[in-house]
Amino acid sequence: MSQDTQASEMTDGFHLVIDALKLNGIDTIFGLPGIPITDLTRKAQAEGMRVISFRHEQHAGNAAAAAGFLTAKPGICLTVSAPGFLNGLTALANATTNCFPMILISGSSEREVVDLQQGDYEEMDQLAIAKPLCKAAFRVLHAQDIGVGVARAIRSALSGRPGGVYLDLPAKLFSQTMPAEAGQRSLIKVVEPAPRQLPAPESVARALDLLRTAKRPLILLGKGAAYARADEAVRALVETSGIPYLPMSMAKGLLPDTHELSASAARSYVLAEADVVLLVGARLNWLLSHGKGKTWGADKGAKQFIQIDIAPTEIDSNVAIAAPLIGDIGSCVAALVQGMGSSWPKAPADWVGGIADRKDKNQTKMAATLAANPSPMNFHSALRAVRDIVKAHPDAVLVNEGANTLDFTRSIVDMYKPRKRLDVGTWGIMGIGMGFSVAAAVVTGQPVIAIEGDSAFGFSGMEVETICRYNLPVCVVVFNNNGVYRGTDVNMSGGTDVAPTVFVKGARYEMMMQAFGGVGVVAHTPDELHAAMAEAIASGRPTLINAIIDETAGTESGRITSLNPTAGKK
Repeated sequence: MSQDTQASEMTDGFHLVIDALKLNGIDTIFGLPGIPITDLTRKAQAEGMRVISFRHEQHAGNAAAAAGFLTAKPGICLTVSAPGFLNGLTALANATTNCFPMILISGSSEREVVDLQQGDYEEMDQLAIAKPLCKAAFRVLHAQDIGVGVARAIRSALSGRPGGVYLDLPAKLFSQTMPAEAGQRSLIKVVEPAPRQLPAPESVARALDLLRTAKRPLILLGKGAAYARADEAVRALVETSGIPYLPMSMAKGLLPDTHELSASAARSYVLAEADVVLLVGARLNWLLSHGKGKTWGADKGAKQFIQIDIAPTEIDSNVAIAAPLIGDIGSCVAALVQGMGSSWPKAPADWVGGIADRKDKNQTKMAATLAANPSPMNFHSALRAVRDIVKAHPDAVLVNEGANTLDFTRSIVDMYKPRKRLDVGTWGIMGIGMGFSVAAAVVTGQPVIAIEGDSAFGFSGMEVETICRYNLPVCVVVFNNNGVYRGTDVNMSGGTDVAPTVFVKGARYEMMMQAFGGVGVVAHTPDELHAAMAEAIASGRPTLINAIIDETAGTESGRITSLNPTAGKK
């Protein structure tokens, strides 16, 4: 047997990692090349995988997390060791908090050097650091275990409540060789990584009994409901029961925001007045005032909650849950609909009518605000243009971050289809914008509209080069009001430094996109903004629109001023 023939019958760690991912239907990697994983990126691309290379690992990690949410397959982020790993770890922790399936794969130093602390290049015990911040963490030391490691990571990321997983691959693993046939046998195709978990019949009956007697029932949809892809079952639940529903921000579009039973325009009223609340893929965390206090009408009597969740430990995490419904969302919602049958009594007419009256009142007031045309633009007049563009292009993915920019956008811009809105999520962190935008464009093939506060954009703005490099159909709109919240703060000491919240006045953000070959536009009016966005979507070219907003228009911390105890005090 010739030497060439013998070589052709061997494989190595590089190819086993690639083959293990491809065997499980994973065809895209987000990352940043460098020691010791540069050759892995080259070989993955040579083997037909798409490798999207970023300028910073955190944004690659955010892209992987968003891809996980959008595809229900683990998004893959590949980083170098130590500092690169730590950059990706921020995104991994955020993915875990938001229940997005993601796998962070990082090269690392050899165990024998790390354990003796002998000072290797970028030496760090990455596995130990990752464990507290993700759902699971694994290290592979031998080529024959790569298949098991990848399979365990995939199953951990997808099963039960999805989340982030860390996979540690020491540098020497990649060059290890083994017979190709044995290597292929060592790979595992994961079967049913997220099996259905049916709710107990008695739990379904308990929930239905509570809904049947409710005077003011409410369905609250979280992003878990959007991730579950139980779209038709959720629609059937709402329309069979006639119960008004309130979507959290990333659940917008699960049913169109224009649906007659949407209570978004009467949010404060329904949260305070509802007597029975059905939580579908939503948690009673800080975004919902922990289910307590004035937001929930604490002075109007106790509420009763029904909660659908795949994790039993989530139940009673803030308030008592009268009817826990444990299982996957699709199965639980389908069981409720089946239990309702065709003769289920619709929600009380006075409750539904009262919500409709408040919606009409609030929407009429909002329409007058949106119709105003101040100069310079404020958030409302600018978002009038965005609202109309999204309505005309319902398949576009909307990415949104900022303080005021986030709050106003999610209340003004209607969504019409599920999983078309990506934003800062459970932690409310800034910096997800460009990573999420790249992922949305790559995995959906649809236009992406990123509505960014100027502060939020600064976290990931360099990734416009990535957008241009891959010629992605992303339209970035930067709401430029010269600072964090607003651009009018002053240095209270009288010194020459500007206030901590103030940026360079009149910053030319559009020139960043121009610098890399994209389109850069300045918009001073809603008409200019509308025209520029329409052109960007029609052309599919990377575009950044510098939308000049009145620097006095913002409010500190958006709508969560209460979390900053000294906000507004001088």
